[in-house]
Amino acid sequence: MRYALTAGLFLLEDLLSTVFFMVLISVTHDLTLATVAAIVIGVAQVTLCWIRKKPVDAMQWLSLGLVVVMGGASLLTHDPRFVMVKPTVILTAVGVVMLKKGWMNRYLPEVVTSHAPELGMTFGYLWAGMMFATAGLNLVVAFGTDPRTWALVMSTVPLASKIALFAIQFATMRILVGRKVRAARLMESTLA
Repeated sequence: MRYALTAGLFLLEDLLSTVFFMVLISVTHDLTLATVAAIVIGVAQVTLCWIRKKPVDAMQWLSLGLVVVMGGASLLTHDPRFVMVKPTVILTAVGVVMLKKGWMNRYLPEVVTSHAPELGMTFGYLWAGMMFATAGLNLVVAFGTDPRTWALVMSTVPLASKIALFAIQFATMRILVGRKVRAARLMESTLA
């Protein structure tokens, strides 16, 4: 659970400027305010890393680059969809990384990787698929609705789907690995 929370906090930190944009566009309906705030937050995050002499992760650079480029395009064209497409780019990049075989194993407890390593692979691909599906949903909503509806949908559906997949993964692994552990113990006790 600790690993999931840590990963979630890193993702939230990387998407902080987008989250602020979504909240501000929903509340104020002011594209300029929301876009400028997103750019300022992105620049502040990288600046804070430099001040603290911490390395700036590739995802933070990507996020800053996207918020400046897409935000700048939104300001120049007065079209919020440039910023609204940013999550699709990030989710697609994350999904591509998640296609690496076994990426999830480092986040799983040893009992899972030793008794059911195939589950890590299976759920790793499911998570990648969900990232691609969410990226696609973002495009559909960004180009098919207004910024307010987009902010509502993209602040609820992705989070709900991630919580649901996490719950399914946790329950599945708990049940299947529990069965394998009990079977292994039973086998050991009958052999002893």
